[in-house]
Amino acid sequence: MLVSLIAAIVAAVLYGVASVMQAIAVRAASNRPAEDASGGVDPGLVVRLLHQWRFVASICLDALGFVAQLIALQRLPLFAVQAFVASNLAVTAVVASWVIGVKLSWQEWAAVFGVVAGVGLLGASAGAEGAAQVGAVFKLALIVAIAGLAIVGLAAAKLNEPYRTTALGLTAGFGYGVLSIAARVLTGFSPLELARDPAAYAVAAAGIISFMFYATALEGGSVTVATAAVVLAETIPPAVIGVVFLGDQTRPGLSVVAWAGFFLAVTSAVMLARFGEAHHTEDVVMADAVARRQANAGPAAAGLLSWWPVDLQLFRALMDTAPMDTAVPDTTGAS
Repeated sequence: MLVSLIAAIVAAVLYGVASVMQAIAVRAASNRPAEDASGGVDPGLVVRLLHQWRFVASICLDALGFVAQLIALQRLPLFAVQAFVASNLAVTAVVASWVIGVKLSWQEWAAVFGVVAGVGLLGASAGAEGAAQVGAVFKLALIVAIAGLAIVGLAAAKLNEPYRTTALGLTAGFGYGVLSIAARVLTGFSPLELARDPAAYAVAAAGIISFMFYATALEGGSVTVATAAVVLAETIPPAVIGVVFLGDQTRPGLSVVAWAGFFLAVTSAVMLARFGEAHHTEDVVMADAVARRQANAGPAAAGLLSWWPVDLQLFRALMDTAPMDTAVPDTTGAS
């Protein structure tokens, strides 16, 4: 149980950091100005993203996070794992305030601590995963659900803000929820078992479709708002399905504590989504500025610095503004 709890926390941290890196990468790869968030899904976005090191690194973090999530699902019920994964929104908000420069209000900081407290209560009271088995019909229904979400996501991409980012985030979140359910009901992890299991195909389809819609939401939307919508949609439906269909339950006598923690975490996520709307434009412009500033860094030394997740260009800017009588090494390569 302890290993699964640690794995769930690791998954949340990795997902949260990856979200901010993806937001900067998407803005750097986007062909649209920060104020333009219309026009549907851009098929070339993912291709351009492959040239962004932050995108590649974030995919690696997401992959590691998914492995940690699978480990957590081996011993914990779906509602507990999804609530832990939901805490990645708090990680996203904190990292965005650090890297992008988004200013969090005291309400948002309170929501961050609410998420942490909620998952803490949940982790202390969650029981083992349910033992209920599902048939092929249940797994095929997951594939049908993904196909339906693909259609809904294409329609959501044509909406105007402020509805577009939220709708795309919700669609991606439902997709990630289907992914979690499908991962939970996998019969095994050997190549032969995966090839025969419809749930494995649901995992692959859900991952691809959900990420595409999430990336599209980040292209012209707030990283906090988009991630909040994803978290809400990927948390509640799997929790309900896990209890109703998969036999998930809490520790004896701690059901009230478990559900209190679950709703505290989800409510805090709603608060983050609500207050995130207040600086929706600020988020996008700041992410766009970070992406463009680092993409246009010409000198080799500055290019090396830009490989770090933290914007170390700040230090170079400070050097450039140093007094003239201070010896400052020349990193421009000019003679």
